[in-house]
Amino acid sequence: MSRERVLIDFNEFDAMFESFARTAFRLETRRRYRPDEQTETYRRFAAGEAAGWDLEDPWCRSRREQVALGKRFERVRIMDNPPTQGQRYLLDNAARNSAVGEDIRYLWRADDDRLGLPQEDAWLFDSRVIALLHFDADDDLTEVELITDPVQVALACQVRDTAWHFATPHHAFTAEVPSDG
Repeated sequence: MSRERVLIDFNEFDAMFESFARTAFRLETRRRYRPDEQTETYRRFAAGEAAGWDLEDPWCRSRREQVALGKRFERVRIMDNPPTQGQRYLLDNAARNSAVGEDIRYLWRADDDRLGLPQEDAWLFDSRVIALLHFDADDDLTEVELITDPVQVALACQVRDTAWHFATPHHAFTAEVPSDG
């Protein structure tokens, strides 16, 4: 039995980050995200300068507001060894995200493979809806698919719990990352 795909537009997806009730969890598995590479923070980071994160931009203000309401944002990012430049950028970014209330953890890709976790990026909201992120060959986000099937959501909850259990908080993980020089 196949299910009908439910796609939402990016505005609907963005609204989910304020409309969820308690928890938003992200599993990040990709080696790069091309839109990151088009930002000024990425340019500075790639040039060996401080990225210059703005803790007062709308994204950061929204995260702080949601956290102040008692909501939790959690992520597990999968990291290659050695990490790609995009992964190093996101490791640097974790300090900003943490400053606004996210809890970000890391898992080496070899451990991720050993655990058999899916190689898909997704958000899990309130343990009841999955926002599966689809990317094209250039690493651009192309569509967001909502999944509410209870069996798939239960599996996503197991993935979240497994990834979270084995992942290392970003502050401790940073010490494990080999230098790129």
